[in-house]
Amino acid sequence: MSPQASARLIGVAILIFCVAIMASSGTYVVPPGERGVEVTMGRVSPAFKPEGFGLKIPFVTAIHPISVRQQTAEDQAECYSSDLQQIKIDLRVLFRIPEASVVKLFQDYFGNTFESLVAPRVHEALKEVAANQSAEQIVKNREQIKTKALEIARRKVGALLVLEDIVIQNIALTKELEHAIEAKMVQEQEAEKSKYLQQRVEIEADTTIIKAKGEAESIIIRGEALRKNPAFVDLQIVDKWDGLTPMIIGGGEKVILTVADIARYKETKTNLVPSTIKPSAVPRPNTR
Repeated sequence: MSPQASARLIGVAILIFCVAIMASSGTYVVPPGERGVEVTMGRVSPAFKPEGFGLKIPFVTAIHPISVRQQTAEDQAECYSSDLQQIKIDLRVLFRIPEASVVKLFQDYFGNTFESLVAPRVHEALKEVAANQSAEQIVKNREQIKTKALEIARRKVGALLVLEDIVIQNIALTKELEHAIEAKMVQEQEAEKSKYLQQRVEIEADTTIIKAKGEAESIIIRGEALRKNPAFVDLQIVDKWDGLTPMIIGGGEKVILTVADIARYKETKTNLVPSTIKPSAVPRPNTR
């Protein structure tokens, strides 16, 4: 190959390389779920670039992608309760950047949006809410703490960013405070148990009194009824009589034996002492 042909080939290769470099630097691609912010020699374009392929000025213009999807960031906030107890809260923050705020957030909060904008507002909100609650109330009312903190944080952030939710994963207290709260809860449970037992005893006592009053009133009513209707006793005897003739033993006073008494008498009549039966009760033989 002649020197002229070699120089021509090298020139063509250099030209192709330059064209490829300019082509690659003159185009851009914004991935799905993101918006592009155009910066030309330090000047930010007021309009964002949508998803897809586009052209830009090579070596002068840069396209910075900003995600508009929902993002989740983990964080830990330290705050003090109303009783001056230190509390550490492990949380997760769900947020997203609206399209209208992409350019402004890039200009005012360049870098990690969560660290520069979201986290400080969420920490401030949690501190405000915790300062009005005792440590015990913060532990018991976790959902209320989350709701109030989310409301305050949204107000602080404004329309620049959408705070979807704050998830409180854990609330850490000092060991001494945890033991104190556990002891108090045990005492409250014991007190509730004693109160329940006391109420149960009172209810049983009231039930016994009511039952006794009912029985006394029943006896009075029955006695009054028997006094007004003495034949009622005879009616009861006749109603329960089984047809057997009762055995009458006695002299001046007659004793009526029931069927059960008659059965026992038959079983034990051979063992009766003759002196225990009055002569009037023993049938006399016919001497005629």
